[in-house]
Amino acid sequence: MNRRSVLGGVAVAAAVVLALAASPTAALGALEWLAADPLRFGVALVALAAIRPFLAWPTTLLAVVAGFGYGWAGVPVGAVLLTATAVPPYWLARAGRARLVNDSRTVERVSATGSRLVADAGGLRAVAGSRFLPVPADAVSVTAGVSGVAPRPFLAGTAIGELPWVVAGVAAGVSADRLASDELTVADPALFVALGVAGVLLLARPLYRAWRTDPTVGDDASGT
Repeated sequence: MNRRSVLGGVAVAAAVVLALAASPTAALGALEWLAADPLRFGVALVALAAIRPFLAWPTTLLAVVAGFGYGWAGVPVGAVLLTATAVPPYWLARAGRARLVNDSRTVERVSATGSRLVADAGGLRAVAGSRFLPVPADAVSVTAGVSGVAPRPFLAGTAIGELPWVVAGVAAGVSADRLASDELTVADPALFVALGVAGVLLLARPLYRAWRTDPTVGDDASGT
């Protein structure tokens, strides 16, 4: 793959981002052109995954686009991309953990609570359970970074926790009619509830233990 192809894929990905920002319908033509060449589509999809964290776009958008271009074969592609696109916010938070903790008492408490949760439940369980919850994916990545989750359990937990959202996103992308009608909802409420319950079941006990061992809990209670 030459440099021109790579730059072309990046340029098209940027165009798709701008079109999607205006309307999914406006992007449909660009996506169809990209999907006509699997290699070109792959380059654009990787470029979209690379810039997504800086736009704070939902990670499931990648799965929707992967489903549109590759059909159900987009599930493993989407799983890899959703895991990879979670790395930048995690790594930035992990690298700047000391400064963030020192600069903000809120971050300090989140870091301390998260560290106790990870120590109790393990990094993989903590990350996977958090990914099941219907909360912003980048918030989970940042929290994992400031909580000191090691890279391997972070990547494994992200891959496991994001898989249901990948499948739902690919299912939405497979249906071009949903994209054309501006329907980018990747799941019905039942999936949100089911995954939310799964996340709560995985995290409730270690979270309670982390809260109970928080040295500030007694101070807060005595001050009320």
